[in-house]
Amino acid sequence: MSTATGGDATRDVRMGRLERLPWRTIILVVLAVLILATIAIGAYRTLAEDAYSGDAWRDFIVLGLAQGAIYALIALGYTLVYGILRMINFAHGEVFMFGAFASYFFASAYSASGFLDRQPLLALTILLVVAMATSAGVAMLLERVAYRPLRGAPRLVPLITAIGASLFLQNTARGFFGASPRGYRKPEFLQGSWTILGSDVAKIRVVVLLTAALAVIALSLFVARTKTGRSMRAVAEDSEIASLMGVNVDGVIVTTFAIGGLLAGIAGVLYAMTFEQVNFFMGFQPGIAAFTAAVLGGIGSIAGAAIGGLSLGLLQALGPSLILTGYHIPSPFQLREAFTFLVLVLVLIFRPGGILGTGEAEKV
Repeated sequence: MSTATGGDATRDVRMGRLERLPWRTIILVVLAVLILATIAIGAYRTLAEDAYSGDAWRDFIVLGLAQGAIYALIALGYTLVYGILRMINFAHGEVFMFGAFASYFFASAYSASGFLDRQPLLALTILLVVAMATSAGVAMLLERVAYRPLRGAPRLVPLITAIGASLFLQNTARGFFGASPRGYRKPEFLQGSWTILGSDVAKIRVVVLLTAALAVIALSLFVARTKTGRSMRAVAEDSEIASLMGVNVDGVIVTTFAIGGLLAGIAGVLYAMTFEQVNFFMGFQPGIAAFTAAVLGGIGSIAGAAIGGLSLGLLQALGPSLILTGYHIPSPFQLREAFTFLVLVLVLIFRPGGILGTGEAEKV
C-alpha cells in the first residue's frame, strides 16, 4: 500500500514539473528555429545558383519600396482610426478604390483631350484633389452612417459592420462601373525611367516614394503641432476626459476618417498609375496588405504604419524570389500574396504589438 502511494506521489511530482515547463515559449522557439532554417536554406540555394542578376535584385528592391509606400499610405488610415476608436475599418480598401475610380474618369477625359500631356503637373494635381475629395467623402459617410450609431456597441459589432460595408461598397462599384478592369492613362513624362546612381529606375516609382514620404511627414507634423492634432491625441488617450476638457470628440473622429480618406485617395492615384488599371475589386488586396503593414509596424503608430508598409513591400518583392526559388517552386512571384498572410500570422504569434508596439496582444 505504501509502495503504491509512493508511486503516485512520484507521478504527481513528475506531472507537476511537466506542467511548470514554459511550453508556449518552447513551442515558439522551435517554430522560430524551423522558420529561420527554412528561410536560410532557401536563400542560400537561390544565391548559390545565381538565379537572378544584380540588376534583377535592384529592381525587386525598388518595386518593393514603391509598393510598400502605397501600403504605408493606406495603412495610415487603418492606424489613425484604430488609434481613435480602437476598431479596424475593413472598408478602408474600398475608400481607396473609390478615390482611384473617381480620378480615372478625369484621367480618361484629360487623356482624350490631350490636357494630360500638355499640362501634366496641373492635371496630376486635379487628379489627386478629385481622388482625395472622393475618398474623404466616402470615409466620412461611412463614419456617419455605419459606425457612429454603433459607437458604444461591443467591438465585434462595428468589426462585422465594417466587413459588411466593404462588401456593400465593392458591389456598389461593380454596379456603377462594371466588373471589367479599365485602363488608367498616365502622363507621358511619367513613362520611362530616370538614371539614379547609375541605375535605371521607373519614374512612377520615384514619384510614388517621394509622394508617400511627403505625406507621412506632413501627417506627422499635423498630428504633433496643430490644435486638431493635439485633440486627436487627446481623444486617442481618453475620449471621455477629452470631452470633459472641451474637445469635440465627434468632430475629431470625423476629421480622423477624413484624413485617412485623403491619404487613401493619394494612394489610389499612385496605385492606378503604377499598375495602369482600375477595377471594382482593386481595394481588397492592397487593403489586406495595408492592414498587415499596420499590424507589422504597430497599429496605432504613424511611424509604425510607414515602417510596416515599406517592410511588407520589400518582403513581398524579395521573399518569393529569394526563398522559394531555392526550393525550385515554379513561378514563385505569384505566391507573394501568401507572404502577406504569412507575415500577418507570424507577427500575431511572435509580436502581436508590432515592431513599434509593446509586443503584447491587446484583449478585445
